[in-house]
Amino acid sequence: MDELPGGLLRVTMPLPMRPDHVHCYLVPVEGGYLLVDTGLGLPDAKEAWAAVLDDLDAPVVTTFLTHFHPDHLGAAADVRDLTGARTVQGRLDAEQTRIVWENDEWSEELAAWFHRHGVPTDVTEELLGQGARYRPFVRPARDPELVEEGEMLHGWELIGAPGHADGQLTLLRDGVLIAADHLLARITPTVGLWPESRPDPLGDYLGALERTIELAPTIAYGGHGDAVTDPVGRARELIEHHEERLRAAAAVLVPEPRTGYEVSYPLFGDDLGPAARRFAVAEALSHLERLVRDGRAHRHDLVDGGHVAAVSYTAAQ
Repeated sequence: MDELPGGLLRVTMPLPMRPDHVHCYLVPVEGGYLLVDTGLGLPDAKEAWAAVLDDLDAPVVTTFLTHFHPDHLGAAADVRDLTGARTVQGRLDAEQTRIVWENDEWSEELAAWFHRHGVPTDVTEELLGQGARYRPFVRPARDPELVEEGEMLHGWELIGAPGHADGQLTLLRDGVLIAADHLLARITPTVGLWPESRPDPLGDYLGALERTIELAPTIAYGGHGDAVTDPVGRARELIEHHEERLRAAAAVLVPEPRTGYEVSYPLFGDDLGPAARRFAVAEALSHLERLVRDGRAHRHDLVDGGHVAAVSYTAAQ
């Protein structure tokens, strides 16, 4: 546990994938601490959190979940059992938690979505198997208290940061941004298009980065890696990164239709494992959809029986 300026405490929990850790934050508030995120629900997560809680000089009174990804809320039920604290989560993010982690049909929906975007059947099975590895380690807290962007939580303003996750919320107070996976020092957060997600996640993310520049925090504490000491500069770097990626995606497109799966290879390379390929396809699609909205590409939907059976993209003429 690391002490940060302003009385914040950073708790780093291990992950069995890259990056190999996730940061959770303990924020001093009236009556105790506000815990931001809980890490992945690994088999020893409850014991690890019990040890952390034993070292605190005050109880955790609120747990706030920034977004529904497994490395951020996987141990939420464990922490609630240990602390009895209320769990707070964004309304949209809680809805997506139910869709992804409490829906027995999610794997079938995801398989159909991969097929729609050109992923071969054998590859789809491999990609789904990789993603299913983490399902046993996700224990959401049931019936969280729901909040919205713009509300206050223990004196911190909830700032919407869609893109990496549609409903991701960050916390801002006195120039300090607890940024979750919105702003990271050395990692470019993944911004992918998934089933049941908003239609233009990259557009959402670019807008959220512009909002960060307007808010001008002086430091940002993210979910992975070092603190961001120049959040405005980092936000500008990320905007430029995605502009470059958009130009690369546009250059890949030709008059003949190409699927998101096909585009993911020239954009992200051939030598990716199943986990990385899942995100490469999703991120390729987020860039392709942004190109469509910018008028730099066309999307072609093959409709069969009233449903979209296949999606492809071509360069704008």
